[in-house]
Amino acid sequence: MSDRSRRKMRVGVVVSDARQKTVTVEVRDSKRHPLYGKTVPVRKRFHAHDESFEARVGDTVRIVETRPMSKSKRWRVEEVLERAR
Repeated sequence: MSDRSRRKMRVGVVVSDARQKTVTVEVRDSKRHPLYGKTVPVRKRFHAHDESFEARVGDTVRIVETRPMSKSKRWRVEEVLERAR
């Protein structure tokens, strides 16, 4: 098993690119409520390292788990999947 396949990957939308080399990515998912069984929308925001400044607000990106780069950054942008219109 390669190192690349063990790392967690998420796909989400960039909601902020205000900081240098950092973007905020919102990942949306849905899960079932443990007692009532209803599907509940879940959103989680991650701070991701963007070395090349290629991600912009509205872009869909793939982020990959990486070593801690700061207090809140533990992800990096692997690729931009779709550009915002």
